[in-house]
Amino acid sequence: MEILAGIAIPFLGTTLGAAMVFFMKNKMNNKIEKLLLGFAAGVMMAASIWSLLDPSIDMAGEQGKISWIPAAVGFSLGIIFLLILDSVVPHLHLKSEKPEGVRTKIKREIMLVLAVTLHNIPEGMAAGVVFAGGLMGNTAISMAGAFALAIGLAIQNFPEGAIISMPLRAEGVSKGKAFLYGTLSGIVEPIAAIITILLASSIEPILPYLLAFAAGAMIYVVVEELIPESQAGEHSNIGTIGVAVGFVIMMVLDVALG
Repeated sequence: MEILAGIAIPFLGTTLGAAMVFFMKNKMNNKIEKLLLGFAAGVMMAASIWSLLDPSIDMAGEQGKISWIPAAVGFSLGIIFLLILDSVVPHLHLKSEKPEGVRTKIKREIMLVLAVTLHNIPEGMAAGVVFAGGLMGNTAISMAGAFALAIGLAIQNFPEGAIISMPLRAEGVSKGKAFLYGTLSGIVEPIAAIITILLASSIEPILPYLLAFAAGAMIYVVVEELIPESQAGEHSNIGTIGVAVGFVIMMVLDVALG
């Protein structure tokens, strides 16, 4: 039950964020959107370093491996995995008129949801792999650290849920449907977490690789999507402030609780 509660925390953050659409009167303020995008990027960067790459290196050393090899290999594979998904899955980014991935006749709002869903796959993997490490009693990962990551992801998912539901509402989608789409964009997280836990629990030697893999996938999302979107147009400094705030909060959470 403790593990299930832990992997459900990030999904709860997405759901609460998506619920902000019910309090919306107009479209989301551009400055707030930039701040939230930057914040999400900062949280993901800090989580990738302290919750994933650091434990990967420590764990590899404990297993008698050359400590940096699993981190380097896993990180690279995570980047490649998201690069492939980004090239294959049809999706549409905020403020973009040109869809990415394979050509399809899927509705615009569905492709917007798919774009955020791609973000959430590596986050679900990250939660799954740290809880797997904590479950196995690995000294590089504590259950407190796993919950710190889950809480950090939930904090980051709150603005992500709002960022998908509120623009959909501004485009004419009903509040109920916009909330549903925002919530569904996060359902992939607990699914990815459960799959990762099952894999990691059965093959403990690959855990350092999985940690780094999740980090690589998260950094891909940050560099490819969140940072560019937060820096586009005017007031790019607001996005930068968001990155700094998100990074510090996640760093403090991980170091204090981990």
